[in-house]
Amino acid sequence: MRSARDRRDAYNRGRQAEGKVSLALTDSGWDILERNWMGGGGELDIVAMKEGVLRFVEVKSRSAGDSSGVESVTVTKRRRLIRAAQAYLNDVDFEFGEVSFSIASLMGDRLVWVHNAFDCE
Repeated sequence: MRSARDRRDAYNRGRQAEGKVSLALTDSGWDILERNWMGGGGELDIVAMKEGVLRFVEVKSRSAGDSSGVESVTVTKRRRLIRAAQAYLNDVDFEFGEVSFSIASLMGDRLVWVHNAFDCE
């Protein structure tokens, strides 16, 4: 079992990673609409939009030598993200053309993207 300090350190690493991913998105012309949006029984780390594309971004922070983080987005986690995204979409009143899920894995200073990581099935 992880200690309170380990959980706090992991939380802080995650928040820092989300900040770096948000900055990378805004530098690429994306508008950040939400961070840490809660609903539908889950949390959306980042919701961003660019040119009519609405992107839900799951952020993973990994130490050097760890797996990429993509493997940690299990079927169960994907279902939770999809439910949260559906709840988010039910809440908004703006237009968008396309929806996609991405995974951003920060490994040290290296940011690895998996765009269109999974479908809403």
